[in-house]
Amino acid sequence: MVEKLHVSGNIKVTQKVIEVCRRTVVYKYFFPFLVGIIVVLTSCAGPRNHVVMAPPMKNTVVITPEKQGPGFKPYIVNGERYYPLPHSHGFVQTGQASWYGKGFHGRPTASGVRYNMYRKTGAHKTLPLGTYVRVLNLENGKQTIVKINDRGPFVKGRIIDLSYAAARDIGLIGPGVAKVRIEALGKQVGEHVSSSGKEPVVEAEDLEKGAFTVQVGAFRDRNNALRLAKRLKVLFQYVSITVLKAPRGTPLYRLRVSKSTTLKQAGKVEKKLEDMGFEKAFIVSL
Repeated sequence: MVEKLHVSGNIKVTQKVIEVCRRTVVYKYFFPFLVGIIVVLTSCAGPRNHVVMAPPMKNTVVITPEKQGPGFKPYIVNGERYYPLPHSHGFVQTGQASWYGKGFHGRPTASGVRYNMYRKTGAHKTLPLGTYVRVLNLENGKQTIVKINDRGPFVKGRIIDLSYAAARDIGLIGPGVAKVRIEALGKQVGEHVSSSGKEPVVEAEDLEKGAFTVQVGAFRDRNNALRLAKRLKVLFQYVSITVLKAPRGTPLYRLRVSKSTTLKQAGKVEKKLEDMGFEKAFIVSL
């Protein structure tokens, strides 16, 4: 009888398997194939940050020395390494940051997780939920790392809403609003060995693509939203009114138009609306 191939942590091929293969006519073809499978399985049984010999996976990028900018270094979040993404794959945005606290504590976020003002999180209009970003306060040089788990701030010119804990990190509690730069980070998923040494392989989702729309305005009066929607239907195929139910007070009716698959396309719609006089229009993810 031929013993079964045993796979448990380290891969072992019994002598009986080799001897049986050696005596058969398929030895010439089967055995190299078997060895190849064993090599692949053995490499997969390695440590979490394994060596990627190439090519990298579709949604990853190797950060070579040429792609590493000034002050390049990893950030450790919950035991994982995150790196600033190269310019061609990254997302950098400059604008105003604000923060939200007790009034929202315990309420559901767009990700479904309840908001915890004591955890370092943020709300962004377009970045995929779950994205980690570095937030640098350009007014005092302080920085923090947050996970995007909510949508907002729904105000023209403001690019991120920070939790109380994150806002405290960068000195935002007092002033309430400050100019910041946000930079998307990619999680390290392996290493690539080259002549330059070991280079990190990080996740690099295309942050310029997705499902986007443009919010024209938010109305307390439902009839005002309906009247404007009727006018805009002449220019846009997609016109939508969504209701934001407030815990206290009257609901808000958000009027949004157009559907785009890239931020560039959505930006053209935003510019068109601004030229029409809707200066507070901004892009949001669907």
